[in-house]
Amino acid sequence: MDNFTLVRPEHLNHHGYLFGGVMLKWVDENAWMAASREYSGRNLVTVSMDSCRFKHRVENGSILHFHTEKVKQGKTSATYNVTIFADAPGASQEKEVFSTSVTFVHLDGAGRPCSLQQ
Repeated sequence: MDNFTLVRPEHLNHHGYLFGGVMLKWVDENAWMAASREYSGRNLVTVSMDSCRFKHRVENGSILHFHTEKVKQGKTSATYNVTIFADAPGASQEKEVFSTSVTFVHLDGAGRPCSLQQ
């Protein structure tokens, strides 16, 4: 799944670049949307986010490209890789700025892990 967002002034840190916490929020949201589309009607919650690597700072006005794909499915959980590319203002091409893996678990009504298969 591919999504895009624009980095605006309210997303910046005190140095004038994208705040890492905003990036992590967007990563979780984009991965959850991919998982929710694939496992429709299931109660999915984030259980882990693997090693996060901020490879380059991101400028105001950059267009971020979130590429999310499932890489693993277990009995009660699924893991998605999220890679983010930035198209900075005036740049001729995107560059990879961040990557991680996010794992979701399917919970039943009592909050216990349950099978993804229905």
